[in-house]
Amino acid sequence: MNQNGGFLKFSESGVRGVVGTGLTPRLVADLATAFGLYQGGGRVVIGRDTRPTGEMLERAAVAGLLAAGCQVICLGVVPTPTVQLMVRELGAVGGIAVTASHNPVEWNALKFAGSNGTFLDATEVSELFDVYSQGGYEYAPESELRDVSQYARAFADHSRKIFQAVDAKTIRNRRLKVAVDCCNGVGALYSPGFLEKLGCEVLALNDTPDGLFRRAPEPLPEHLGELAELVRRERCDIGFAQDPDGDRLTLVDNTGRVLSPQLTVALALEHILEAYPGPVAVNLQTTHLVDRIVAECGGELFYSKVGEINVVQRMRECGAAIGGEGNCGGIIWRRVHPGRDSFSGMAIMLEMLALSGEKLSDIVDSLPPCCNRSLRFDASPLEARRVVETLCRRYEAERPLTFDGFRLNRPNGWVLVRSSNTERILRLNVESETEAETEALLTRFAEEIKEILKETP
Repeated sequence: MNQNGGFLKFSESGVRGVVGTGLTPRLVADLATAFGLYQGGGRVVIGRDTRPTGEMLERAAVAGLLAAGCQVICLGVVPTPTVQLMVRELGAVGGIAVTASHNPVEWNALKFAGSNGTFLDATEVSELFDVYSQGGYEYAPESELRDVSQYARAFADHSRKIFQAVDAKTIRNRRLKVAVDCCNGVGALYSPGFLEKLGCEVLALNDTPDGLFRRAPEPLPEHLGELAELVRRERCDIGFAQDPDGDRLTLVDNTGRVLSPQLTVALALEHILEAYPGPVAVNLQTTHLVDRIVAECGGELFYSKVGEINVVQRMRECGAAIGGEGNCGGIIWRRVHPGRDSFSGMAIMLEMLALSGEKLSDIVDSLPPCCNRSLRFDASPLEARRVVETLCRRYEAERPLTFDGFRLNRPNGWVLVRSSNTERILRLNVESETEAETEALLTRFAEEIKEILKETP
C-alpha cells in the first residue's frame, strides 16, 4: 500500500510511518476520504500533536474529509484523549488524531475514532482499510461541500470533566509541588496550567511545544533522568512524564526514583478501587500486582489483548469503571472517557496523595516487590508469528495464554512474547519479584527467541 517504498504500519492503532518516505500528504488525504465515506459523511473532529509535520498532514486530512462530504471541526493542537472526548461532546460521527504517539519525531500517524469516541476495533479497521484499498472514490460535488470550523475550548471541556471526577477541593488545599516533563508535546501547552488549576506549584521541563523532542518521546525510566534530578533538587511531591500526545504517563516519586509505567496503572487502580470496588480490565502486558490489588479490594480482574480499544471493549463487557495498559502507563477511567489519558492519570495521583496525606515513596514501598524488563527483536510479521507459534507448542503443557502472542504465567510474574501493534518488531517482556530472577528469565527466553529466528527460513 506504500507508493514510495517507505515502511507503513496498518493496525488497530491506525496508520503510521516515516513522513515523506512512507506517510505522505496524498496518502493521508486518501485515508481521510476513505474514513469519511466509511463513517457515512457527517461531522468529524480532528486534532494533532506538536510534531512539525502535523499541520501539513492535518490539512491533507481535512481536504480528504471535505472530499467525502464531511463537515470538519478542527480542534488544533490537543491531546489525543481530548480528540476522542470531543467526538461525543460535539455529536460527531468520528474523529482523527494526527499523532505518532511515542514514535520518533520523523514519524507521524492517523488514529481513527468512531462515533462513540473510542478507536476503531479490529473489524472496523479492516473494513476501513478495505474502503481505502478499493479506491475509486466518488467525491462530493462542489454544491455539497461543507464547512470547516474551529473549536478552541476542547481541552477546557476535557479538563472540566476531570475536575468534576476528582476531589479537586482537597487536591487544591494540599498545595502539592509537582514537576512535569511535557516532552515538547501537547503537554507543553496544557499540563502546567492544568496542574496549576489543581492548586499545584509547577516546575516544567521540555515545555516548548515545537515537537522537537529534547528526550526520547516514550516516557520510559531510562529517558527521565533530568526529571528525576529536578524532583530531587526541588523536593517535589511527585513528578509526571508524558508522551507527545498525552495518553501515556510515568511517575517519579518524591525521592527522585523513576517508577515503572506499570506502577502508574497499579497505583491508579488501587486508589479508585478503594472508593469504588468493582471489576477491572487490563491488557496482558500489565503487572501481576494488579491481581493482588483487585483481589484485596474485592473486585474481579479481566484480561484483554494489548491495545487501547481491546481494553476498552473488555471494560464494557465486564462493566469495569477503570482499567489500563501497564506497559505504557495508560490509565483508562470511564468516568471521564473510555480512553488512555495522562491528564486523568495525573489528577488521580494528586487525589491519592491529597486524601492519604502520605508520601508517594511510602505508598510505593508498601507494594510487593516487582521487577519488569523487556527486549525487542527486529522481526517481520512472518518471523514473529513463527516465534510465537514455536513457543506455544514448546510450553503447551504449562498452559500459556495464547489469545495475544504467548504469555506464560509464573508464580510471581509472567513472560510475554508478542508482535508490536505499532512497529515491525517482536517484544519480549518478563516480570518477577526480584531483579535476579527477572534477568535470568529474560536471558533464557531471549536465547530461545534468537534460536528460533535463526531457524526461520
